[in-house]
Amino acid sequence: MLRCFRASIFVLIGMAFLVAGCSNESSTAGSDAGLAYVTNQKGNITVIDLASLESVSEIDVNGKGPRGIGITPDGKTIVVANVDGGDITLIARESGEIIKHIEIGENPEFVRVIGNRAYISFEPASLGGPPPTPGSEAAQKLEEEREEEDAEPAKIAVVNIESGIVEKEITGGMETEGIELSYDQTKLIITNEADENITVHDLESGEMIKEISTIEYGHRPRGIKASPDGSMYVGSIEYGNSLVVMNSEFEVITSIKTGEVPYGLSFSRDGSKLYVALAKGKVLQVFDTKTWEELGRGKTGTRCWHFTFTPDDSKILVACGRSDEVVVLNASDLSVVKRLTGFAMPWGIVAYPKSVGSLDSVWQ
Repeated sequence: MLRCFRASIFVLIGMAFLVAGCSNESSTAGSDAGLAYVTNQKGNITVIDLASLESVSEIDVNGKGPRGIGITPDGKTIVVANVDGGDITLIARESGEIIKHIEIGENPEFVRVIGNRAYISFEPASLGGPPPTPGSEAAQKLEEEREEEDAEPAKIAVVNIESGIVEKEITGGMETEGIELSYDQTKLIITNEADENITVHDLESGEMIKEISTIEYGHRPRGIKASPDGSMYVGSIEYGNSLVVMNSEFEVITSIKTGEVPYGLSFSRDGSKLYVALAKGKVLQVFDTKTWEELGRGKTGTRCWHFTFTPDDSKILVACGRSDEVVVLNASDLSVVKRLTGFAMPWGIVAYPKSVGSLDSVWQ
């Protein structure tokens, strides 16, 4: 009898170790609820389990200052832009292992992954740090210095993720920020902070085919997002506290006032709502995309730049860079579900299975 009891104990212990091992593997591959990936500009990449809403692991990118982030549609590869490393890192999503570093250029920042290609903005003329206040003496001096030095405009590197090769570079403007593709994926739409415009480029040739001045709506165009049906494109104007709404032909049809310093943008999955992260306003603001009536605001943190919905659309995770937290909101009423702390200037955030957010979409 005693022998049987001891044998049963050993079997139970063995099963416990097996379950523990499976649980650890699951935290890497992702639960049914999925995972979120957060870039920390002063650290690495934090992985959040969306079932427990807890940080479960970290992906080391050698402290290169990760900012922009995207995930391939098949979920196999994470692409991260390293502002301090001048490169991007390709990461095997399930294992967290680094596949390859690809040199891009100085100050790579924004990443947009569509299909098997990554589009990365980089700024040879950037001096680093926050830009001066528009209209200030410092801003005027910076503009004069750039003119004297014939400063090089920003560029967008187009990278084939499968081969790891930079296929081409498209010249943008001064301090290119947001990147979006047209609905038919033949055009690249970018925001150029210092040039106070949004430009549209032929994706094949890189040639600029349209320039939309945003100066009458304020300073520093930043975010840019296409609606799910391609009927409109919306840009955020940081120091104008406004949105610029363009039709499918990139003609401005209206402008909308927002709270303080809008940046990251995302349409809801069905396109009926637009969500806007207010970096200074410390909220996530929501608009009806037919009437442009404000529908609500959810409290966030300090300098929240980007956000993502969970794959089931039930929650929104907002990365707040200056309060070192990720704030989780209930998508239905924008109430705070949880505040996750311990981050190091979180900048970008995406989810897998792929969801809608300021850095990603599910319809491209």
